[in-house]
Amino acid sequence: MEKGLGFSNFLAQIDGVGISVLVLLLSLSVASWYLIITKSIANLIAKRRAEAFLKHFWRFDSLQAVNVEFKNAAPNNAFAELAKLGIDAAADSKIHSSHKLAAAGGTSEFLTRALRNGIDQEATRVENGLTLIASAGSAAPYIGLFGTVWGIYHALIQIGLSGQGTLDKVAGPVGEALIMTALGLAVAIPAVLAYNAFVRRNRIWLARLEAFAHDLFTLITVGDNNDAPASSQQSSPADAI
Repeated sequence: MEKGLGFSNFLAQIDGVGISVLVLLLSLSVASWYLIITKSIANLIAKRRAEAFLKHFWRFDSLQAVNVEFKNAAPNNAFAELAKLGIDAAADSKIHSSHKLAAAGGTSEFLTRALRNGIDQEATRVENGLTLIASAGSAAPYIGLFGTVWGIYHALIQIGLSGQGTLDKVAGPVGEALIMTALGLAVAIPAVLAYNAFVRRNRIWLARLEAFAHDLFTLITVGDNNDAPASSQQSSPADAI
């Protein structure tokens, strides 16, 4: 009796619908746990690299020194990529201000669009995979509930065929129903907790990135304004001639 009511008996008597539900739940569980583990490791690495870069960035004497650093080593985090994007955009705007449509609005507007585009790209990157985790967290309980209803249906069929609701007739289908419920919850709970944690992390991450973009915009535009008087002074003798 005890052997007949084990998990192996559940797998032996489950039908095609039950197997489909079981495979779907297991697939959602594997996919969500894969994303949870890989994204957690990636976020930890990105945080450490970003903190190291920001600490190093604010020690530079000028943005030119930062640009030289980028030529020696490629950016390896979102903050470094945003800084390189801003510096390159400012330089590109100065060179092609009168020949490039994207830079026709001036350095300030072109730089704003470039930084905003960089932040949007990072937002897209960090949100990758969250849809599947959210889907697993929201859909798994209902998939498990469907398996539960199907198991109870089997129990009622057994009672109808035997004419009596003894334990040996309904234990298997009821056990199937309970297992499906448990699997649905086992898939959903970690997915929901992970999704909430990732959403909070991404919100804080993007807020820090936007604050850095604002500081970067100020550094670049103020540097341009400081260079403008010097340029005008150098060109004034030629104008006089």
